[in-house]
Amino acid sequence: MSKLPALKSKKVLKILLNLGFYIYHQRGSHIQLRHCQKRHLRITIPFHIRFDLPASVVNNILKQAEIPKDEFLKLL
Repeated sequence: MSKLPALKSKKVLKILLNLGFYIYHQRGSHIQLRHCQKRHLRITIPFHIRFDLPASVVNNILKQAEIPKDEFLKLL
């Protein structure tokens, strides 16, 4: 299993939107996403333009979204 790289918030958001999530709410620099079909999935992404999301934060987002790392890495 490969390690997750540090990624831009915009890239992570774009992938999640393609996987069926939609922007539910934004307050400040945090965007809340929900899934169209799986209503129990709710994710908060820190959306800082200048900084990359550390690999640990990307990993936590994937756990919340119930997306395997391998599947996510294929979409990069």
